[in-house]
Amino acid sequence: MGLFQILLLLFLLIPVIEIYLLIEVGSMIGALSTIFLVVLTAVVGAALLRWQGLTTFQRVREAMARGEVPAIEMMEGVVLLICGALLLTPGFFTDAIGFLCLIPAVRRYFILEIIKRQSMSASAAAYSGHAANETHGDQPKSRTIEGESWKDSDDKRR
Repeated sequence: MGLFQILLLLFLLIPVIEIYLLIEVGSMIGALSTIFLVVLTAVVGAALLRWQGLTTFQRVREAMARGEVPAIEMMEGVVLLICGALLLTPGFFTDAIGFLCLIPAVRRYFILEIIKRQSMSASAAAYSGHAANETHGDQPKSRTIEGESWKDSDDKRR
């Protein structure tokens, strides 16, 4: 399944899940309580997101001060940005995913899994690219031609 189909499925499936959960919770605790709960999760989520974002930003600054590349911390910032969008979207399903991403251990696990999958696919692509560039007989598949070049203005100086 391609990326477009997955995104289309998510854009269709998530609102259906949210509407279903809102109706179910609303029938159990009432409409006003449901609205209050949705607003409360957004406010609490925004406060926790701000705190996590500042903590991540501080870790980025510390890593840069040590002369390290803050790659994981920068990816955590991207995950927190997505998390914030999920928490501000009204609904319980997106809030659950957003709150789950606020847990540092869970967030780091997802990031490390993404890195692991990307490195595996990159190494597979590099291996297949290496196999495609091998020589067949005496002639390589790609050729490099060496030469010199100069501008017209350089020619007048000679």
